Amino acid sequence: MRLWLLRHGEAQAQAATDAERALTPRGCAEVTQVAVQLQGRPLTMLLVSPYVRTRQTAALVVEALGFAGPVQTVPWLTPDSDPLEVLRRLDRYDSGELLLVTHQPLVGALAGLLVHGHRQQPLAMHTASLAELEGDMLAAGIMDLLALVHPQ
Repeated sequence: MRLWLLRHGEAQAQAATDAERALTPRGCAEVTQVAVQLQGRPLTMLLVSPYVRTRQTAALVVEALGFAGPVQTVPWLTPDSDPLEVLRRLDRYDSGELLLVTHQPLVGALAGLLVHGHRQQPLAMHTASLAELEGDMLAAGIMDLLALVHPQ
């Protein structure tokens, strides 16, 4: 199982609500730059937070890759979601290559949980950072961090 974790690109500082913050032009460029890392990968599905900036990030990835597979918006990938709950929900996605498009602090905590088995060492995920994890199954402490790419 290969899991890709992508934090959204740089977003506007303010909007009516946090969920409505859109990507900035720089954020769009960051995502496009990092999406290159996913070219040629056999992604099976994209799971995306319902927030505007993550949906925009996913759309840029889909466009850059020509991805024709399923893109599913799920309410459990928001900034304050519980990594243990996310891990439980990911249990049904146990094969192939999956891309999650989400936020800090969730994405760093989830990566730390998957690699280290606890949340005391979250992975540093900047805007549009992409982490590649691999393991026999999606479970705490048994996945290996293969790569961590930050946009320049």
